[in-house]
Amino acid sequence: MDDPILSMKAVGKRFPGVIALRGVSLEIGRGEGHVLLGENGAGKSTLINLLAGLYPADEGEIVFDREPYRPRTPTDAYRAGIRVVHQELSMLSQMTVAENLLFESLPQRHGLVNYGETNRRAAALLEEVGLDAAPTTLVSRLGVAQMQLVEIAKALCYDSKLLILDEPTATLTSKEVERLFEILRRLKARAVTILYISHRLHEIAEIGDRVTVLRDGQLVATQPLAGLTIPEIVHMMVGRSMEGEHAFREDIAVSGEALRVEGLRRTAKTPEVSLRVGKGEIVGVAGLVGSGRTEAARAIFGADPKIAGEIFVEGVRVDISSPKDAVRHGLCLMTEDRKGQGLLLGMSCAHNITVTDLKKISRYGVLERDAERGAATKLVEELRIKTPSIDQVVRNFSGGNQQKVVIAKWLFRGSKVLICDEPTRGIDVGARAEIYDLLWNLAAEGRGVLFVSSDLPELIAISHRIIVFAKGRVVGEVPRAEFDQHRILSLAYEEFALERSC
Repeated sequence: MDDPILSMKAVGKRFPGVIALRGVSLEIGRGEGHVLLGENGAGKSTLINLLAGLYPADEGEIVFDREPYRPRTPTDAYRAGIRVVHQELSMLSQMTVAENLLFESLPQRHGLVNYGETNRRAAALLEEVGLDAAPTTLVSRLGVAQMQLVEIAKALCYDSKLLILDEPTATLTSKEVERLFEILRRLKARAVTILYISHRLHEIAEIGDRVTVLRDGQLVATQPLAGLTIPEIVHMMVGRSMEGEHAFREDIAVSGEALRVEGLRRTAKTPEVSLRVGKGEIVGVAGLVGSGRTEAARAIFGADPKIAGEIFVEGVRVDISSPKDAVRHGLCLMTEDRKGQGLLLGMSCAHNITVTDLKKISRYGVLERDAERGAATKLVEELRIKTPSIDQVVRNFSGGNQQKVVIAKWLFRGSKVLICDEPTRGIDVGARAEIYDLLWNLAAEGRGVLFVSSDLPELIAISHRIIVFAKGRVVGEVPRAEFDQHRILSLAYEEFALERSC
């Protein structure tokens, strides 16, 4: 490559007890769409954090735009022309969408913020990414998928030479993904370089020219994407074939009722929601961003208020007005924001697993450490959670292992119904297959699973039935024998189109 915009030579990075990157050499061309792949823990996040100025490389050389590149802070990266849309969102939740978008250069008039101009510019950016939200909306009121679109819009707000996107489509549906790719193609046409990280392997050919694969902190290969098949890419990532690991479990029998929701309404202005999940059944939940999937899941669990509706667990009506009530009646919620709401990041793996039922490991009100360690060790082994010790804090775990800890804590509790909201967001293909196996095994034990996902191929792979949400209500149901992506999407889009036409 005669004139790469980015050149990394023998770059390494170490953390206490871990070699995150070892001798990585990589070149990316100007205006190229370059895909970076690898399992959780392969070193992808470390590499982009070096480029983002979050911490320095320990060894090696980085050249960006023909100049030696040694950023000390994210501001150094911004000034050099590098923008990063991180997988883990970092937003000012008590400020408006417009303020978040233009925070670094808020329009001013007479020394004061010009909110009229701020909101006008923000509205144009929101329209470009397809987010139907007012610029004056507080970020705290947005869902994770909506926040992701705001982050993307923020990156587009400033001129960049290199745009790095880490799992940008993890919570987006096909409509939003298609719009994002249109934007990225326009940026490439303007010679902006794209470094794209994703576990959705079926989408990378839409934007990528070449692919680099990391495994255990080392470079496996850099190759043109043209001609590469997904099984070949997976083999490079995990070092083995994954064929057949996503096959649907035909042997799981569905019998009886695990969960039934009738006439649930969150507010006087929202429609009713009714649904059911059988024992041994995995029910997929599809819908566009803002369709009400997450809101319904949270209301069922008691995390958000509701004004009407009945909930039945194993045929018995239960009163749920808080998460504590839901847990007592055998429900659990694997939230879409596992780091912000699903885990105690600063606490150990053992503490996170056992926190859902401290009575099990206590005697006369006193916590028994041996009982805690024994219970945690058993689940770590059963779920194959990769950790050097159950005393390791979960903040240091990969995304896949963090998600397994979330599952483990609810298994420890003995939940009858698992409500999973984007449970494989940001998780690699190997860990994803393990999560599927765990959920299938739980279904085989007679538990009910409500599985919310923006990834239609994932829903089709794992679900017995798929229900479709639009505008806050269930608009259709598709049995497994009739699964078809076009039909499922049509249900969601048809309702959306009708709403827009009225």
